[in-house]
Amino acid sequence: MINTHDILETIRMIDDECLDIRTITMGISLLDCGSADIDESCNKVYDKICKKAEKLVETGINIEKEYGIPIINKRVSVTPISILAGISGGDPVKYALALEKAAQKIGVNFIGGYSALVQKGFASGDLELINSIPQALAQTEHICSSVNIGSTQAGINMDAVRIMGRKIKEAAEITKDNDCIAAGKLVVLCNAPENNPFMAGAFHGVSEPDCVINVGVSGPGVVRAAVSKYPDYSINQIAELIKKTAFKVTRMGQLVGSLASERLGVPFGIVDLSLAPTPAVGDSVAHILEEIGLEKCGGAGTTACLAMLNDAVKKGGVMASSNVGGLSGAFIPVSEDAGMIDAARCGALTIEKLEAMTAVCSVGLDMIVIPGNTTPEVISGIIADEAAIGMVNSKTTAVRIIPAIGKNVGDELEFGGLLGSGPVMPVNTNSPEKFISRGGRIPAPLHSLKN
Repeated sequence: MINTHDILETIRMIDDECLDIRTITMGISLLDCGSADIDESCNKVYDKICKKAEKLVETGINIEKEYGIPIINKRVSVTPISILAGISGGDPVKYALALEKAAQKIGVNFIGGYSALVQKGFASGDLELINSIPQALAQTEHICSSVNIGSTQAGINMDAVRIMGRKIKEAAEITKDNDCIAAGKLVVLCNAPENNPFMAGAFHGVSEPDCVINVGVSGPGVVRAAVSKYPDYSINQIAELIKKTAFKVTRMGQLVGSLASERLGVPFGIVDLSLAPTPAVGDSVAHILEEIGLEKCGGAGTTACLAMLNDAVKKGGVMASSNVGGLSGAFIPVSEDAGMIDAARCGALTIEKLEAMTAVCSVGLDMIVIPGNTTPEVISGIIADEAAIGMVNSKTTAVRIIPAIGKNVGDELEFGGLLGSGPVMPVNTNSPEKFISRGGRIPAPLHSLKN
């Protein structure tokens, strides 16, 4: 039972500390939309999304007005489209255009699920969808795409890793006149969760209900403000303080999710209690780490500090809701975090340090801009490294990396909105081409045999 008083005491955080609900995401199963006729299938997809999510945006706006809680994004996630493409055949871009039409009709910020799950190999429709991703993202504005290429249970599909390095480069090149934005809407995952409300990795898992509401909370500014009030606290006291703060933030997410579920008449899925930063001043995970005691995010001690923060957020949040899921942790997307941007600009934060940080937080190498002449093989190597961290540590990891076509280290890409702007970061250019070209599959680790 939610105590409204517990929620209302956090309202003061909204104006002063950038507290918000980052997203309410409606997951919709499209398994009943499959047809051997791709045009008929696309029509079913459009009709079902418009019917199920007809009042999603309106409901979110009404909750915002009634409770004074900003809900930044209203989104939809759908069953991986590769499944439908395998049934219908034909050009999968038609599905992307149907999703875009539905997004415009219902007014959501994004639809996620132009996706394929290929951690163990390629089923019918998977390769067709993967090959279509650059064109699909270039021709749409509101569609996000993800490909899961590995898991702790299956190992890493190195054929998919090789292909995705090429597709990321192709997506950037095809939208080079629009800040390479297609690559910013594409993420490669290991251990992808089926109930993630955050883009670009959101899709509606096949084990999920027909329709469900998931909520993603935010609140880096709130945590930073809380830590700043106690400069003399020990580390364990700081951890306890973060736990209590995360509890309050998650309770607000629980309230919004319960209200949205009731008003839309669909089950309440999960609260994802991730600390999701924005480019706004005062809403940065990097600034939390610096408030705790680092001179600059990326310096010595960063990984340890982030591990403590991530653990405390999870412990506090899980006590506030019986529906915690998704990714749930601290995000470190460079272009979306004002402190990360500053640290990258001055050279304190490198891709190698970010990779170490991803071993202890959610989710991975996120919104990182690299030189436009980076080869597909180097991109594939980065994907393989990050997937290995996820596979061995039984956690979700991801790569959302943007080759800035025509730009070099020190230049910047400007995405706008929540995607922010990103300095072009240097990349180790020693080629892993022979390793990547071998193909095959990295076997699952020994601890995958738990049952």
